[in-house]
Amino acid sequence: MEYLEFLEVERGLAQNTLEAYNRDMIQFFDFIEAQNVSDINQIKRIHINLYLKFLKENNLAPTSLSRKIASLKGFFSWLNSMQKLNYNPTLSIEQPKLSQKLPKVLSSEEVSTILKSKLSKRDKAIIEVIYAAGLRVSELCGLKMTNIDLNSRFVRCVGKGSKERIIPIGNMAVKAVKSYLKERDYILKKNQIQTPFIFLRENGKQITRSDVYLIVKNLGKLINKEITPHILRHSFATHLLENGADLRVVQELLGHSDVSTTQLYTHVSKKRLKEIYFAINQ
Repeated sequence: MEYLEFLEVERGLAQNTLEAYNRDMIQFFDFIEAQNVSDINQIKRIHINLYLKFLKENNLAPTSLSRKIASLKGFFSWLNSMQKLNYNPTLSIEQPKLSQKLPKVLSSEEVSTILKSKLSKRDKAIIEVIYAAGLRVSELCGLKMTNIDLNSRFVRCVGKGSKERIIPIGNMAVKAVKSYLKERDYILKKNQIQTPFIFLRENGKQITRSDVYLIVKNLGKLINKEITPHILRHSFATHLLENGADLRVVQELLGHSDVSTTQLYTHVSKKRLKEIYFAINQ
């Protein structure tokens, strides 16, 4: 689809986002065809309203509904800009209000418990890098040897919207990666392959998002919690703010385009401080 090419090339959206948008558009056009609409110029506001009613009747989560509306609005806006359509049937559609849930975070002690446990060199390096740099799981999986400088102690990654950011990492993360790289060399030699990616499976292939989710999920058993890689990212941001980091600096490190997204972590930080205070003063 030409629209998806536009999103990839012009907007720089990540592959996972593109796949979600593609699914959204396929679902929309399947619905429209069932309404006996075969031409894009026949789509009116009433068809959009019927589609949204269909989505709501299927008990779609507000976040999923919000993305599907964004997909539609973006698509019709693009059609207008390309002069493929002279009106926009989604123009006055409002996004559903999303409740702002505070991110789940681990305490410093819980992170320490995980890192001090008996981990493989690869898994320890993975946890250290996610926690030290606040990486998204897709960013971690996509890290290449050229993206990390262990002497200058920084990681360079490309996040959402193809935005590049450089993030400093601490001594523990550097030490863990150095230790793992020796094992990585052995894996490559054993499988007689070459790859630019840092984190690998035993067969030498690039590690996947599912692999990382499973690793982190299993490590959560050490602290009796269900955790994800994103919870480690949340913990990175919250612990920085608790230790006096500037909000704008944390925003840059996380790769957030809007500071309001980062501000959620200040609420988490305040909530945790209250919990500690009342626990001491009971």
